[in-house]
Amino acid sequence: MSQQPVTAPALPHTWRPFGPRMAAAVFGVVLVAGFAWLWITFDDGTKASVNVYERGTVIAIVLGGLVLLNGLARSRVVATPEGLTIVNGYRTRRLAWSEVGTFRMPQGAPWPHLEQGEDSRIPIMGIHTSDGGRAATAVRQLRAVVAEHTA
Repeated sequence: MSQQPVTAPALPHTWRPFGPRMAAAVFGVVLVAGFAWLWITFDDGTKASVNVYERGTVIAIVLGGLVLLNGLARSRVVATPEGLTIVNGYRTRRLAWSEVGTFRMPQGAPWPHLEQGEDSRIPIMGIHTSDGGRAATAVRQLRAVVAEHTA
């Protein structure tokens, strides 16, 4: 794959991972549909033997799974004229351009990161290498935006 030069996109611009979002949607549907199908196929005697605590436990497990999948799906990075907003799961970091460190995409890493000193790295899960060419373009775009605003 050739490394074509990419110009920085107009701001504000948002990068989101496609593959992890689709996986979260599919697994969420499978999780809910699977448990619903199991409940529907139980005979009346089995359904009657399940107490309220057991039902609550299963519902809590399903909801917990959906919360985790939602956290994966909401990951993104947003570049604005003021700086970067990095959302990884349920954690949001807002960085002014003066706070943005070195943008790195190590070979074989699942996502890029910002280095803000020797011991401080911020993962950028909004760009995921599983997206292939789309991720490579996003990395080049974000590098161009970072270079433009931190120079």
